[in-house]
Order: sequence, then structure tokens, then C-alpha cells
Amino acid sequence: MTQEQIELDPEREDDALNDGIEEDEVEAQKMPLIQHLVELRNRLLWSIGALVIGFVLCYLVSEEIYAFLVQPLADVMEGQPNRRLIYTGLHEAFFTYLKVAFFGSVCITFPIVAGQLWAFVAPGLYKHERKAFLPFLLATPVLFILGASLVYYLIFPLAWKFFISFESTGGAGMLAIQMEPKVNEYLSLVMKLIFAFGLSFQLPVVLMLMARAGMVTSKGLASKRKYAVVITFAAAALLTPPDVISQIGLGVPILLLYEVSILGARLVEKKRAEREAAEDAA
Repeated sequence: MTQEQIELDPEREDDALNDGIEEDEVEAQKMPLIQHLVELRNRLLWSIGALVIGFVLCYLVSEEIYAFLVQPLADVMEGQPNRRLIYTGLHEAFFTYLKVAFFGSVCITFPIVAGQLWAFVAPGLYKHERKAFLPFLLATPVLFILGASLVYYLIFPLAWKFFISFESTGGAGMLAIQMEPKVNEYLSLVMKLIFAFGLSFQLPVVLMLMARAGMVTSKGLASKRKYAVVITFAAAALLTPPDVISQIGLGVPILLLYEVSILGARLVEKKRAEREAAEDAA
């Protein structure tokens, strides 16, 4: 077809013009690598700045945060005189408060850090992908709070009572066994368990995202239940103290969340099948 024929065919001319506009828009939206790195640097700086500010604020109220974390043990020991937490190193109490402040900063600034991550990733996603991913982003802190609340209000009181039960008053020819926990060790254990339960409760988010990406299926997850049970309690044994209460307290909720993940994967597959059927019909 000659150039003159193209010019005389208005439909082909419009198509060529539209194709050119779309290509120009795509090229305009492309960001050079250096700009990606600059954008990533800015997001990291905002996140680090939020963590630093949160750390300073939490250090100012570190005693209140410490009291909150110690409260489950204080409740178990209520009415028992001469109970205390000790520290054996000159710097131990100071670094413990620093650790408490950092722990509080991570908790309160997580939404800001997650928001910066989302702001960096979102422009590279299609509109329907952003809508699909946003509920998972919102569910992450909610599930973390549920896991942390479970260990704080249920597991801690039961576990502390179990550990204190090994005390003995002694007698003839025997020395008394009395618990005097160190501040650093106690708070390290508490923060470790809170993070372990909070992260473990992200299982539905991870598996449903994998199902949406086609990496796993609901049938595949259902067929591997027996392996999930073994892996779950093995992970619970590694993440929790060597007591049955903590291990069951973490293992059972994870298995329930695994079942929720299977239901969520089925829902994702159903919506995908409906969308593909609509596209085929169109």
C-alpha cells in the first residue's frame, strides 16, 4: 500500500496515530534505572528516619513499655513478696532499655515502613493488581497484632506459671530453688515470642499471594496437610521455649491459619476462573 493510499484511508491513519500515542505513553512511564535507585533510596531514608524518630520517642517512655512487657510475669507473681528481676552486668539494664525502645519503634513505625514499600512498588503494578494486593497489605498488621495478642494474653500467663512450678522450698539436705530472672533474658524471650507469633500469623497472606501467582493450589495445600503438621510443630519447637504450652499455643493457631489459607486459595482460584470465563466470553 502506497503512502497516498494510507493518507486516503482515515481508519488506518487513526489506528496508526493511536498506536503511536500508546507507545509514547508507555515510553513516558518508563523510569531509568538511576531514577529507580534514587526512588528506592528516598523510600529507605524515609523508613529509617521514621524508625529513628520512633526509637527516640519510645526511649522516652521505655519504662512504660518495659512495665507493659513485664506485666504478665508480675500478674503471675502477684502476692509473692521479694519477687524481682535482676541484672548482673553494669551495662545490661541500659542496653535492655535500648532494646525495648527499638522493639517499640519497629512496632509503631511498621505502617510507615510498609507504606513506603507500597509507594515504591505500586507504580509498577497494573490497576487491578494494586486493588488485588492492597487487602493483603492491610491484613498484615492486623494478623500481626492478633498473633502478638494471643501470645501476650494467653501463652505468657500459662508458660510463666509452668516455669515457676519448678521452684522448690528445699528441706533437710536440700537447697531451695528460686527463680530470679534476668531483665535482659526475660525481655529477649518476650520480644522473640511476640515476633514469632506475629510473623507466623502472616501465613494466610503468604499462601494466598502464592496462590494468586499460581505457585500453589488449594488441592496441593490440602494434600500436604500431614507435612504441614510436622513442619508446623517443628518450627514451633525452634521458635518457642522448650515447653509444651508454648509449642502447642503456636502450633495449633498456625494449623488453623493453614486451613484458612486453603479456603482463601479456593476463593482466589474461583475468582480467577470467573475472570477467565468472562474474558473468553468477551
